[in-house]
Amino acid sequence: MSVAKIIELSSESTKSFEDAITQGIARAAKTIHGIKSAWVKEQRVVVEQGKVTLYRVDLKVTFVLD
Repeated sequence: MSVAKIIELSSESTKSFEDAITQGIARAAKTIHGIKSAWVKEQRVVVEQGKVTLYRVDLKVTFVLD
């Protein structure tokens, strides 16, 4: 039997939502092992002078406990 835990984290990128997701998972994987999936809970952008300058995502990350 395995038991999983879900944590919530936020990540941001100046490039894209996809990059924010990739960076968030990569950073989490440095300290959390056994990551199985992630769900994008929310996406938002920062706009300055009519242009998107920052992409932010809130992720729910599922990992299996040792």
